[in-house]
Amino acid sequence: MNFALALLIGLELSVSPFDDAVKRFEEQAFTYTGGDTKTQKFAYRLLRPEQLEAGKKYPVVLFLHGAGERGDDNKSQLKYLPHWLSEPESRAKYPCFLIAPQCPSDKKWVEVSWDSAVSQDRPPEPGDQMKVVIGILNEVMKEHRVDDRRVYLTGLSMGGYGSWDLAMRLPERFAAVAPVCGGGDEQGADLLKDVPIWAWHGDADNAVPVARSRGMIEAIKKAGGSPKYSELKGVGHDSWTPAYTDPKGVVPWMFQQSRESASEK
Repeated sequence: MNFALALLIGLELSVSPFDDAVKRFEEQAFTYTGGDTKTQKFAYRLLRPEQLEAGKKYPVVLFLHGAGERGDDNKSQLKYLPHWLSEPESRAKYPCFLIAPQCPSDKKWVEVSWDSAVSQDRPPEPGDQMKVVIGILNEVMKEHRVDDRRVYLTGLSMGGYGSWDLAMRLPERFAAVAPVCGGGDEQGADLLKDVPIWAWHGDADNAVPVARSRGMIEAIKKAGGSPKYSELKGVGHDSWTPAYTDPKGVVPWMFQQSRESASEK
């Protein structure tokens, strides 16, 4: 075997499963006309169904990453759920559009403290980062064959906070919401009483107090809702791995959910 061939084989073997997953996502950009600058481009990634059948519409999953995946590489946010849903077996089982925006390093999806055990009031208006997320979702739903009865929202840690916040701002939009190790404004729980919700949290989480998920679930129940909640004994901050990889967990549950279409009301 000559040196060039050996080097090529070595490079092929060195490609990680994550790098393979990244290639399955298209690089996209959204133009935002608010915030500090009048016009700003925000990068995000989009995974399409492998095959688009004629006349068929597909679910869309909006994924909000955690603090550790912030940045500007338009890649790190594909860890965890996006990576796993892009695997061939998952794509065959759950064909969908998957939206993965990336939050800049110095920003948050929602401006609240992550380590407080007490419910905090959500800002009256979504911040610029959340406005970008809403704009991206609207754009994808307008330009692609999305089933508006099957729009799903989930996120972990910082993205769990973002999921609670966005669900309260657009409760009529989502067929299912799965916040993982996050927290929300308990005073707004009545907005979510009719939204299918499944929250997950580890009871040994030292980054986001488990009281945040407990409080949201109890508040929604008091408002008349019936949310699902999984509290994982002995699990720390990484409650997203069991939440997203359990064969009876978030993913199959989400894809079973559907809401009445606006056109059918």
